[in-house]
Amino acid sequence: MKSIYIKLIFFVLSITILGSCSDDFLEKKPTEFVDYEGATKTTENLMTLLNGIHRSLYITYEGNQNESGLGGLMQQVDYAGDDIVYPITNNWFLKVYNWSALSDENSQDIRFAYRTYYEIIRNANTIINASDAAIGTTADKNIVKGQALLYRAFCHFQLVQLYGKRYVNGETNSQLGVPIILTVGNDNFPRSTVEEVYTQINKDLDEANVLLIGYAKPNNSHLNLKVAQGLKARVALTQGNWAIAADYANKARLGMSLMSVADYGAGFNDYNNKEWMWGSHINEVQTQYFGNFGAYMSRNFSSTVIRSCPKAINSKLYAMIPATDVRSTIFSKDGTHPNLGLSKAFAKFPYTSQKFLAIGTGDSRCDVPYMRAAEMYLIEAEAKARLGQPDAASILFDLEISRNPKYVLSTNTGQALVDEILIQRRIELWGEGFRFYDIKRTNAPLDRTGANHDPGIVNKTLYLEPGDKKWQWLIPRAEINANPLIVQNEL
Repeated sequence: MKSIYIKLIFFVLSITILGSCSDDFLEKKPTEFVDYEGATKTTENLMTLLNGIHRSLYITYEGNQNESGLGGLMQQVDYAGDDIVYPITNNWFLKVYNWSALSDENSQDIRFAYRTYYEIIRNANTIINASDAAIGTTADKNIVKGQALLYRAFCHFQLVQLYGKRYVNGETNSQLGVPIILTVGNDNFPRSTVEEVYTQINKDLDEANVLLIGYAKPNNSHLNLKVAQGLKARVALTQGNWAIAADYANKARLGMSLMSVADYGAGFNDYNNKEWMWGSHINEVQTQYFGNFGAYMSRNFSSTVIRSCPKAINSKLYAMIPATDVRSTIFSKDGTHPNLGLSKAFAKFPYTSQKFLAIGTGDSRCDVPYMRAAEMYLIEAEAKARLGQPDAASILFDLEISRNPKYVLSTNTGQALVDEILIQRRIELWGEGFRFYDIKRTNAPLDRTGANHDPGIVNKTLYLEPGDKKWQWLIPRAEINANPLIVQNEL
């Protein structure tokens, strides 16, 4: 994996010098004088490296302003779904939206995801492999190693969903997944099977769920036991392990509060929101300006892409949101957004979103949500509905009543209840990086028909059957050229 994976530990150190997630672990020494042994000698140094990973989640990669860490990757998988709409072609990730990039092995878009997740894995491995021998207390070793294990599990999970075929519960899942990387060396590795990748993901998650017991994180950029439980629930849902998904989702949301109606319409831009479990805070020193998540997904920042091509919701999905539901207020049916006071320079299109709001027209900062308690309600409800458990509808009710005071307890059961929960999942998690994965894991088609998607923009992807080879993104050609052990997906 030499072309993408061969990244030195100094990448992490160089970004922490710009500012870390905790002032207690600020880099004191010029990075060019920090060697591997020094960087990994103590748990305090390892925490500095961990803060570097936290920071790397929202940096711009290789000078491409749209490749803004996890925020950019979240956009990719939502644009490849059916619920975000481009009104015109003047936008980044256009070739992801029309799927042409996903079947182009030389595409920068597919390389972005592959490279970024493996860079994070490499940096996490540096911490994991050094933590046991580092100087420091057992508690500190557990904290830093547990979070690094979560990063490694999370990144392998994202990768196998993109580049491998979907996991099917009850089958051998011997289809090719992605390379499992557990070391910091530059050796080449072949693609492991999907089953093997999920086995390693769960091994890391299970260990982290032990190591992070009792850890009180300083802020939501750090990963604690709740995040570990939430990731375990996500993975179990994707694998169809319904009982595990329901159990861990319940554990993750226990003691968490859902946001108020007022909070829901406030702009999804503050990681201190009581419902957020994990997210990135973008402070003024670390802003990426036109590379921030808010520079693409907000409605109020005055950038060319937002003024000319604001993000819209699928009109069929919007029609499913009752007027009494607060989530109907974060989209403008006529595109005027009267409460935002948009100038004439902002083009107006129907069904555009103001879910995410930047600080202002000249400041694109917007905190990025990676996990919220609402997702845990939806996972638990879906898993229990698939198991036929009688409390599935009441769990859904507990979430929906916080969004819509007129919501009535569902009388649906079986697949009808599952379908209702999936609709609510689409509404609740719009724009937060789930839709492509959800379509793929449920073996549903990509269906953009009958909505406000422009056939001329989406090209030939108004509708795509679930078995189509395009659901597996191609491995970047640069990686295949550098690693002869890599086998390409079907071209």
